[in-house]
Amino acid sequence: MNIIETHNLRKTFQTHQGKDRKVQTVEAVKGVNLRVHEGEIFGFLGPNGAGKTTTLRMLTTLILPTDGQARVAGHDLLKESARVRERIGYVSQAGGTDTSATGRENLLLQAQLYGMSRRDAEQRTNELLAALELDSFADRQARTYSGGQRRRLDLALGMVHRPKLLFLDEPTTGLDPQSRARLWEEVRKLRIAGTTIFLTTHYLEEADALADRLAIIDDGHIVVEGTPDSLKRQIAGDVVTLGLETHNGQFQQAQNLLRQQPFVRELHPGDGQLQLYVERGEESLPAILRLLDGAGLSVRTVALARPTLDDVFLRQTGHSLRDESR
Repeated sequence: MNIIETHNLRKTFQTHQGKDRKVQTVEAVKGVNLRVHEGEIFGFLGPNGAGKTTTLRMLTTLILPTDGQARVAGHDLLKESARVRERIGYVSQAGGTDTSATGRENLLLQAQLYGMSRRDAEQRTNELLAALELDSFADRQARTYSGGQRRRLDLALGMVHRPKLLFLDEPTTGLDPQSRARLWEEVRKLRIAGTTIFLTTHYLEEADALADRLAIIDDGHIVVEGTPDSLKRQIAGDVVTLGLETHNGQFQQAQNLLRQQPFVRELHPGDGQLQLYVERGEESLPAILRLLDGAGLSVRTVALARPTLDDVFLRQTGHSLRDESR
């Protein structure tokens, strides 16, 4: 069963450009079609400015679509927006914590805003404080929390009313590796408990580690969708990355030479690097190095790896997500 289903969802904005403040239309989301299954973690992967957050803000009723239709958590996004809001949770990039209040006070207020009695709000607050291991500092002001502690509190605020569907917008941005791994663990626990999670991220490792399925968005379009493993399997062979000298035409000479080789399936030039998709990398790599050495071309660095989600992104869009997300 689909808990999210969109058809040709679009969003345009009017902006003022130049000294004369001329109105210009910017199409941020260009006809997105998505199906998210109940009970899964669905990753929405793409660089900053690709349309991830705009899509999420439409699905959470924070902004109206310019065109298209959607059903979210069993309700029509446009006609039943209040019912949608009752059944979803949302954790924004900025979070919703009142830093002058304690963690406990934040959760009690959020629970009561959702209509819980004082008794029920206290019970739910205690459950979440224990589940997310916030209880040892629950009565300190949230301004004293570390980044990881505050994001766990944000997560608790989004879960306080037991939503069927939880939206997480870039939940681990700015966290250290240990805090990020801890939050991943909490997200997995939510999925096990039956919550569907729609996760936007520009971290390749995060999408690969968490998502049951994912969609990659670039320039407002969905470019590919599937499980992480199935997307990586679309790229046959191995990935060889060469760091080369760029002066005296050496870089172009290396490209021309390697494009002619039958074992090179694809070649993508970058900033002083060539990325090659090859068959049987352990056999192709020595042949590549012999060719370049025979032509008098210097190799600064070399790496051999299996395909990653960044390779999927590169193949679909022609540019690297790692470069776009810096």
